Amino acid sequence: MDTTRSERLAALEAENARLRAALARAEANGAWVGPPGEVIDPSALVRLAPRISWAADPEGRITGLPESWVELTGMERETALGDGWLRLVHPDDRSAVSAAWARAISSLGSFEAEYRMRLSRGDYRWMHTRALPLRGPQGNILRWHGMTEDVHERRAAEDSLRVLNETLETRVAERTHELAAANARLQSEIAERGRAEEALRHAQKMEAVGQLTGGIAHDFNNLLSGILGSLSILQKRLELGQVDQAPRYINSAMASVNRAAALTHRLLAFSRRQPLEPRPVDAQALIASLEELMRRTIGPAIQLEVRPAEGLWHTLCDPHQLENALLNLVINSRDAMPSGGRLTLETENTWLEAGGPMAPRDLAPGAYVRIRVTDTGSGMPPDVIARAFEPFFTTKPLGHGTGLGLSMIYGFARQSEGHVHIDSEVGRGTSVTLFLPRFLGEAQEEDKAAGAPVAARAEGETVLVVEDEPLLRELVMEILGELGYRTIEAADGPEGLKVVQSKKRIDLLVTDIGLPGLNGRQLADAARELRPGLKVLFMTGYAENAVFGTGYLDAGMQMITKPFDPDALATRVREMFEG
Repeated sequence: MDTTRSERLAALEAENARLRAALARAEANGAWVGPPGEVIDPSALVRLAPRISWAADPEGRITGLPESWVELTGMERETALGDGWLRLVHPDDRSAVSAAWARAISSLGSFEAEYRMRLSRGDYRWMHTRALPLRGPQGNILRWHGMTEDVHERRAAEDSLRVLNETLETRVAERTHELAAANARLQSEIAERGRAEEALRHAQKMEAVGQLTGGIAHDFNNLLSGILGSLSILQKRLELGQVDQAPRYINSAMASVNRAAALTHRLLAFSRRQPLEPRPVDAQALIASLEELMRRTIGPAIQLEVRPAEGLWHTLCDPHQLENALLNLVINSRDAMPSGGRLTLETENTWLEAGGPMAPRDLAPGAYVRIRVTDTGSGMPPDVIARAFEPFFTTKPLGHGTGLGLSMIYGFARQSEGHVHIDSEVGRGTSVTLFLPRFLGEAQEEDKAAGAPVAARAEGETVLVVEDEPLLRELVMEILGELGYRTIEAADGPEGLKVVQSKKRIDLLVTDIGLPGLNGRQLADAARELRPGLKVLFMTGYAENAVFGTGYLDAGMQMITKPFDPDALATRVREMFEG
């Protein structure tokens, strides 16, 4: 261990001696020494980089400078010796540089400093100086060897980076503020666009409502004019004793009433509020029963072709509404072919897959009966197809259609948990397809016997009539009373429930649906809890979800649609009593 240390010390002393000899030669020649034996021209150093090598005595006074000093600084070497070079240091940096020199000398350590120094051009540039002491054998400082180089670009870059870092938070805050402002503007634009879209939707809604109410007002005013005119003339004829013409005007008024009822049914079908009586239907048989009527309707110029499907499933729907839908489609096709053509009516079993190419977007996947009516008529452009199901929208001349046919068909299909779809091309014809759900239960044979209204009289039965419209309530009670039924009346649901809770005999409950306080279905359910098996006849002008949400009525329940004539009510009541 001691031998190794002695060898290292000897090597350091030899290297130190070599350096002292090189420094002595450099001072004598006015040059600086690089590798052993090589003398470097100081002017070449200046040309390569603004760098100065120098020497100082143990007290830090400059004793040797190369010629490059003069070229770089413009100060003569004699002037710069000792402490003269400090006059080139920027006044703001001079005291710091002197203090650093003093600390290095007192601590016998290295010297390092960065400061601004004035060069020959008169500008100040940042310089970096580093000096190391050369020690003697006893460890004492013999002299200082230093190097000063221009670091202005580096220092400028560092200063720029420091400024950048110092201002980064401010710039981030400013950018954040700008982004927040941009986001606020965007949100404002989105809100404004939303308001504009809402205003547009409202305008379109009001336009549709205006079209709907205008159409209703037009048609109902015509119907009311017929009723009012017939009744006015009838009143005058009766005052004059001319009763022989009374039936004529009574029939005219009733015809207008029936047309008004048909109009409301179409409106309710569009809004899916039409009371339906769904049952298993053989669509193939229904179409066959209508075929002769269809041929008479379309006339000889149009060829009717019926393509029945083999083994067609039963569907679940209201057969009367399906008849109306098919007849409406046939009439539309006839009107689209004034010069004749071909009308095809075909049926098919189909299975719709979720997301399949044939499945409408809002129709549940499953088994459906498909009924398609296709004509070779004038067809419809896309803008007409888009509005085809709107109520009172029609392309027919004034007085040649109400514009409720397709809207009624759409409402009937959707209320039956099905769908209707239109394919059309101008000049090539139109195809309307009805999708109706398959009935999976056991179909029953329908009673095809059609007879006159049941005229049998009552046999002592008691009927509870619940209706909040006094005139209609009195009318129903009078009809039933003339047939021999005993009647009890109630003006609303709670009053009707009190009668049900009493000891009075009740064989049949005839109730309106839209009663105040307790609706008709709630009253019927409560009555059946107290009187199991009580027969119920609902009177309704539209289908309420509370009663018809599932599409079925419980056993012993039926309904009759307003408006109805006395014979229809009498027949329905008698049928219910006879089971």
